Amino acid sequence: MNDLDMDFLVGGDDDPSRRPRRTGRGRRRRRRRNRGGFLAPMLAVIILVGGLGAGGYYGYLWVRDAMTVEDYKGPGSGEVVVEIKEGESASQIAQTLREKDVVKSSEAFTDAITDAGKSSSLQPGEYRMRKRMAAAEAVKLLDPNHRLRERVTIKEGLRLTAVLEELAKQTGKPLKEFQQAAKNVKGLDLPSYAKGKPEGYIFPATYEVTPKMTASDILTAMVDRFKETAEKENLVREAKALGYTPHQIVTIASIVQAEAGNLDDMAKMSRVIYNRLHSNPPMNLGMDSTVMYALGKYGIEASHAETETASPYNTYKHPGLPPGPISNPGDDAIQAALNPAKGDWKFFVTVDPKRRITKFATNETDFFKLKAEYERNKAGG
Repeated sequence: MNDLDMDFLVGGDDDPSRRPRRTGRGRRRRRRRNRGGFLAPMLAVIILVGGLGAGGYYGYLWVRDAMTVEDYKGPGSGEVVVEIKEGESASQIAQTLREKDVVKSSEAFTDAITDAGKSSSLQPGEYRMRKRMAAAEAVKLLDPNHRLRERVTIKEGLRLTAVLEELAKQTGKPLKEFQQAAKNVKGLDLPSYAKGKPEGYIFPATYEVTPKMTASDILTAMVDRFKETAEKENLVREAKALGYTPHQIVTIASIVQAEAGNLDDMAKMSRVIYNRLHSNPPMNLGMDSTVMYALGKYGIEASHAETETASPYNTYKHPGLPPGPISNPGDDAIQAALNPAKGDWKFFVTVDPKRRITKFATNETDFFKLKAEYERNKAGG
């Protein structure tokens, strides 16, 4: 065996000079193999990337659709009442709207109200909405000005019976409901000094009443409004400074409210009451308004027979103040009761009821002159 054969068998050595020479044809074949080896993986990468590109596009569409908030279109239809409760957040309100099928998703509403910049302007109340509304349309209907409510106005000086009748008339609720609510004095949360009677403590004002409010809710709101006034006027403290209880001050205010023809007379009428209460020798109040209240009548002049009634509200017969208020006074009458004008008047006469002119006197002689003037005006029509 020659050396060449042995090299072939053992694989030869590393000496290049001893390696067999390759022809050009062999090199070309090798290059072709190399080029093919590069192109195949490259083609695979291109196919893979192309596949991923298509999949990525359709994946994007899927993600986009998955992230799109579901929302109805248009103004909706039908009707549903939605209540926003005190302290509820926009997300809680969104949940309520979704449950009532006002909006298609909570997210649609929260996005719409955020875009509108009204997240912090939502107010408690009841709102008339439609079903299957676009969230942006729902936001518009939740404007506080669109709350379901009605204004109820009770004027100063009405007796409790008249207040209840007026509330029934203005709200459309049965009168019986208000009468029953007025009897439930514990439910009204009257002030402790009210002696368990609502007369005088159902404050006259304008109130916003919602359909959901009961007769008791409305009366309680009116009592609460009285308490606000009492606190503002420092009723307890100021009454004590005058030597009276808050209940007595409200009683004086109710008489002033019932007797006064106009605002300017109130402080003077208040002074007449105090002067009579502190008169020496003692004087009865002798107010026709208290007699009329006792009899369930209305008028500015009680007859002699009417002044003979045995009712404790008859201030012709019984000294001092009546047991309680005879009307529901407003702010001005309460202020007059706490701040009587300075003067020595002990009498007053509404000499011209039509023009609401009242004159005051310090003695009986002048009082009878005023009475004569009243009679002349009455006779003249």
